[in-house]
Amino acid sequence: MKKRKTVSQWILGTLLFAVLTGCGQEDSTVIKVGATVGPHAQVVEAVAREAEKQGLKVEVVEFSDYITPNGALADGSLDINSYQHQPFLQNYNSNNGSKLVSIGESILMRMGIYSNKYASLADLPDNAQVAIPNDPTNGGRGLLLLEDAKLITLKPGVGFKASIEDVVDNPKNLKFIEVEAAQLPRSLDDVDVATITMNYVMSAGLDPKKQGIYLEPKDAPLAVMVIATREADKNNPAYQKFVDIYQSQPIRDYLQQTFNGTIEPAF
Repeated sequence: MKKRKTVSQWILGTLLFAVLTGCGQEDSTVIKVGATVGPHAQVVEAVAREAEKQGLKVEVVEFSDYITPNGALADGSLDINSYQHQPFLQNYNSNNGSKLVSIGESILMRMGIYSNKYASLADLPDNAQVAIPNDPTNGGRGLLLLEDAKLITLKPGVGFKASIEDVVDNPKNLKFIEVEAAQLPRSLDDVDVATITMNYVMSAGLDPKKQGIYLEPKDAPLAVMVIATREADKNNPAYQKFVDIYQSQPIRDYLQQTFNGTIEPAF
């Protein structure tokens, strides 16, 4: 009888050790999440703090360029990254033969039409000077935004590769001035309107509610940032939990309190 009790205690102790060890291993798991320096990293840091409260450990890895985070994700150095829109992700996959996928939407980084002189598009005069980015991607994005605002019409199908030569209808006879993207906020005193990406709106301290007279739609492909991982890991429960926390009310509140409308939730 005594021997049986000892065996039972041994079995119970072994099971308890296994459970505790399993819990310890789960708690020690760290998800490495890459993000570019600035707003993306700031938000992921906030998610990491919230995740810790829920038993999920997140290590934020910051990058200063836009290529390395996908390379690090593809080779397994990262578990997740959060810094890009879907077209950029697809383009990276096409050029590198990688299989990275979106597992959720993160934040909106909308391009807008800004002005220090006019409060609405209706006030914009004929022959107005319009500054757009001088790089191909953002320049085309700016022209698409002007088309969405019903100011111009572009050749069908040009998409984000649009250039000034692709403008086929310009009823207000707008005068386009191509400017380096980072300098667009400074151009507002010299032009009538400018199409500016949100990162430069933020760095220049512009107010989208006051100076922004037209913003990209919330479903614009280049405005919606995504959370990405490898295709093979898209159903990883810990990664899905990270997305759930990112898209939770505490993070929505953080975005509102921290960025006051310059960055919005995409979820």
